[in-house]
Amino acid sequence: MHGHRRALTAIYALSANIQEVQEANLKISAGLRGRKREQTRARIQTEAMSLFLERGFEATTLDDIAAAAEVSRRSLFHYFASKEEIVFSTKADFPGLIVEAIGRRPVDEPLLDMVENALVDLAQRYVSEPARRLARLIHDTPALSAGDQAKYEKVEHVLAKALADRKGRPETDIDCRVTASAAIAILKLSTHAWLAGDDAGPDTFGKAAFAALRRVAG
Repeated sequence: MHGHRRALTAIYALSANIQEVQEANLKISAGLRGRKREQTRARIQTEAMSLFLERGFEATTLDDIAAAAEVSRRSLFHYFASKEEIVFSTKADFPGLIVEAIGRRPVDEPLLDMVENALVDLAQRYVSEPARRLARLIHDTPALSAGDQAKYEKVEHVLAKALADRKGRPETDIDCRVTASAAIAILKLSTHAWLAGDDAGPDTFGKAAFAALRRVAG
């Protein structure tokens, strides 16, 4: 009797071990699939942007991108629904970067100073020649510039909430909303000035624009 119980116990333990191994293997497999998927997505994004900058957005086809990334056209659609989505995916982290930049500012800093310093911080951290080429591509492509305006609206809402959160105010706070609206307008102007051939970074124009805003408001 005792031997039978010991045998059953051993069988149950072996089954449990097998199940644990199977679950571990499934997690590893899922992790590998996830990494492979991310690598494929990044490859499509990289090859597409290279083609857009080399040939132009309109002249580049989805078939061109699929061939460069070594995926089928059908597989490409598992990652991106359109050429526009590929371009804007390169800017997907911008709202989060703004939130982080605001979070680094002192809580007692005036709203206008807070948002100006946060945007200057972002410009100094992330502005580069590749970023300028991307901005130029979007600016010069009607199919992209229209979508970019919608992205600005989203960023404005994110910025207003980030300011309100940092100040401990309600999300609908009018001061935060107005500050965010003015800041995004200045961000657009700064980008246009940068693309117009100004050798200085957009932060230089941005500082001048914030100074002008203070003069007008004063």
